[in-house]
Amino acid sequence: QVQLVESGGGLVQAGGSLGLSCAASGRTFSRPVMAWFRQVPGKEREFVAAITWSGADPWYADSVKGRFTISRDNAKSTVYLQMNSLKPEDTAVYYCTASVRRSTVGTDFASWSQGTQVTVSS
Repeated sequence: QVQLVESGGGLVQAGGSLGLSCAASGRTFSRPVMAWFRQVPGKEREFVAAITWSGADPWYADSVKGRFTISRDNAKSTVYLQMNSLKPEDTAVYYCTASVRRSTVGTDFASWSQGTQVTVSS
């Protein structure tokens, strides 16, 4: 079972930036797709961004495209999410996760992290 541990997050004003990182350990999938999802209370968890093992051609939710950047360092088993031009509607608990397939559907992903709060004030 893979363990995913996040760091980063916190409180930022609208227009600001934050970075998240997520380190994987344990029995990881072979060449996993890594992704970020987010969730606000009362709503379903939603896809944010994902990246393949090679790092080529990451894909993003339309709501974050052009503002968020996902990247990974396979040598460190770590995936990152750089969030720029943050908006109050980006406020959520952010989770990282892993999959064996290229997807935006939460049920295709396993081994979720504990989640970290990101709050964007207006």
